[in-house]
Amino acid sequence: MKVMIDRDGCISCGLCAGTCPEVFQMADDGLAEVYRAPTGENEEQVRMAADGCPVAVIHVED
Repeated sequence: MKVMIDRDGCISCGLCAGTCPEVFQMADDGLAEVYRAPTGENEEQVRMAADGCPVAVIHVED
């Protein structure tokens, strides 16, 4: 699984970091970032974060 965030569209809501802190974090500039690659253990949480993103800037590829 590969996950990317279109940071230009991020609104800093923090849903992704709250849903899957093992993969997402809020960077120093206040925007979300992927700081660790997803593992088999957290793929479901990554998909939940992507589905729940209010501006749909999280993109998941299998």
